[in-house]
Amino acid sequence: MELRHLRYFIAVAEHESVRLAAKRVNITQPAISRQIQYLEEELGVALFDRGPRGLRLTAAGALYLAEARKVLTLLEAAGRSARLVAAGQEGQLRIGFVENAGWDGLVPELFSRFQREAPGVRVELAPLNTPAQLEELTDGRLDGGFVYLFGPAPAGLHVRPLLEHDVVLAVPCAWNLPTDAPVHARDLAGRPFITFPRHTYPAYYDRLIGACQQAGLTLNVVQEVSTEAAILSLVSAGIGAAIVNSANRGRPPALARFIELADLSIPLPLAFACLDAAHNPALDRFLRVIDSAS
Repeated sequence: MELRHLRYFIAVAEHESVRLAAKRVNITQPAISRQIQYLEEELGVALFDRGPRGLRLTAAGALYLAEARKVLTLLEAAGRSARLVAAGQEGQLRIGFVENAGWDGLVPELFSRFQREAPGVRVELAPLNTPAQLEELTDGRLDGGFVYLFGPAPAGLHVRPLLEHDVVLAVPCAWNLPTDAPVHARDLAGRPFITFPRHTYPAYYDRLIGACQQAGLTLNVVQEVSTEAAILSLVSAGIGAAIVNSANRGRPPALARFIELADLSIPLPLAFACLDAAHNPALDRFLRVIDSAS
């Protein structure tokens, strides 16, 4: 049995006429009659009562008509879905992002634009630090990720540079430091600091420690936690100060203040990374959204 047999059968059933059905599907009357006969022989049942007044569906034919319509409806829906997936308008994306880059600015704007352009794509967001994202990208568990890269990307990844953040000093409100003028790093000597463990992101950790030493500041580290959200919680609690991504200004803690650093800068290059060999049309559409925003 072929799909054309179903289409011919539905046409004959709806018109109750071989002549009109043949005209609708654009084949000859003898040809459509043969196809209906083949279908009945394959099924082993009569689908039509043939009388002087034309064709009438049998009980079996009426049931078969309802089921045939369901089959064609499902096939048409499958075809539409396939075309939408191929166009990147349906499907699924798993995107990683460094959490503080998502508070405001470019990253949430890109997600918003993509949702407007491809509402049928299900986007799953994974808040992960850069090393974790790079690992999941390489293993194929992420389709793409917003990362801060120091040095070349791992082999097999394609990287689109986006923008550059910097670092800022976060201090407890309880310290009552003035926030209207930049502070010099050396003036912070001896104050307690909160950082992240080196294994969380070795390249960034080494860059941070090196920049502090170059500015005349040896960090007095009193506690280490893995995320900047946790770091800022400890800053808010008055445990110490921290040097954090300036993107955190998008969600300032109530009990912490940000102060510019006069002589300490660590450019934080935000980029979007994905596999060179990725074959996800939804990802291709997301990349076009990124390109149109840059």
